Amino acid sequence: MLSQRIQQKNMVFLADFTVIEPEYGLLFWTAALFLLVWYFLGKKAFKPIAHALKQREESIAESLQLAEKAREDMANMKAENDTLLAQAREERSQILKDARAASDSMVNEAKNKAKEEAKKILQNAMQEIENQKLAAITEVKNQAGNLALDIASKLIRRELKGNAEQEAYVSTLLKEMNLN
Repeated sequence: MLSQRIQQKNMVFLADFTVIEPEYGLLFWTAALFLLVWYFLGKKAFKPIAHALKQREESIAESLQLAEKAREDMANMKAENDTLLAQAREERSQILKDARAASDSMVNEAKNKAKEEAKKILQNAMQEIENQKLAAITEVKNQAGNLALDIASKLIRRELKGNAEQEAYVSTLLKEMNLN
């Protein structure tokens, strides 16, 4: 009897079971278990997962901010490097200009010194030429004077031969020359 009854209940149970109309007890326990699992998952899984996702989101946002800041820093550094490079080029240009000016100044100074030296040498040469010229003129005058004296003395000797008067005149001239 008991077994028949169990069989009848099982049959009733099987006959009453439909997918569309579940029993209220099963629905209650399924909902209760679902809510219980949902509660524990919310406490133990969803909150840590949500917290980890939030931290991940913050980390990504922070990384993006750092990347943007790094990009700005790189742009600033590039601008600064460009400025420094332009300044270096300008300084190099100025140094080259100064070196050229110094070189030109040194060349001009050397040219001016060479011109002054050439002028001094030319003046010394002109002075030497003038001195040589005066010495030559003086020597020519002396030689001309000596020649004139030789000629005059030869003429006077020729005329003084035998004339007592002329001998006296020569004696007088000799005395005058010795006095001067």
